[in-house]
Amino acid sequence: MLVPLNRAAFAALALSCSALVSQVFAADDVAVVVKIGGIPWFNAMEKGIQKAGKEDNLNAYMVGPTTADPAQQVRAVEDLIAKKVKLIAVVPNDAKALEPVFDRAKEAGIPVITHESPGQKGAQWDIEMIDNKEYGEIHMKSLAKAMGEEGEYIVYVGSLTVPLHNLWADAAIAYQKEHYPKMKLVADRFGVAESVDDSYKTAINMMLAHPNLKGILTFGSLGPIGAGRAIKEKGKVGKISLVGVCIPSQGQKLIKEGVILDGFMWNPEQAGEAIVNVAKMVIDGTPITDGVDIKGLGKATVDSDTHVIRVIKYQEVNKDTVDQLIALGL
Repeated sequence: MLVPLNRAAFAALALSCSALVSQVFAADDVAVVVKIGGIPWFNAMEKGIQKAGKEDNLNAYMVGPTTADPAQQVRAVEDLIAKKVKLIAVVPNDAKALEPVFDRAKEAGIPVITHESPGQKGAQWDIEMIDNKEYGEIHMKSLAKAMGEEGEYIVYVGSLTVPLHNLWADAAIAYQKEHYPKMKLVADRFGVAESVDDSYKTAINMMLAHPNLKGILTFGSLGPIGAGRAIKEKGKVGKISLVGVCIPSQGQKLIKEGVILDGFMWNPEQAGEAIVNVAKMVIDGTPITDGVDIKGLGKATVDSDTHVIRVIKYQEVNKDTVDQLIALGL
């Protein structure tokens, strides 16, 4: 015998069904929390995330804080835990600040993977597309060549807590000290390279403080843009060598004008695809061992002790390659 539902009972049933549907959709969610939303690098990454999500039948999407603020990333991860998503991926601003919330994700049964954060505590896997020590060193080699292996220089990173940027800077500075003794780092590194304005202001200030400044090395995609504008504005093109990677389409004018001399990058769209494809493997319980094939990238080296998956994929960005890279959508 069917019992008619009164309005209150019907509303309760509808709410229950709605919550169930929400949970079903959330079960297929892969959320990627990046350092900051709305900048070209992560706009390109978002394309890769969405593309791979469709191919893998996952609701893969990007969450981008309004500023490169570790606290905003932590809150974003907390929100995703509350939504009971299937997997959370993060490109950390501050590896240590994320450790407690990653532990909470684990307690909730939600796996976490990272990109650009080797050695990240609380992450099941970290995905890298370069050899980090080599990456820092090749940038220093390029800067040293441009500076004639002597003179004063400064270094930018995205922030002082971004793990990978600081690892690259460490490698570059160590290489300089060993191989180019006539070069001199004249200030502590500056955590400004995720902001055009801050990169510009820092370059202006350093030119005033150090009239003999000959080089700027920047890790962070907006660093070359801001520093490049300062160099151009102050008539220092050819006098201050600027090395660092930016999105080719954003930096093409400064590159072609000889302001930004060189840089090395990997494809952020491919990185977005790799994040989602690895997420799919984690969700499906697919074994991840050395030599595993990452769809779209090829075979990866896997370090099960450090939980790092690595596929070497970088490209030099300079006058000779910028148009080609822009044609690829970068």
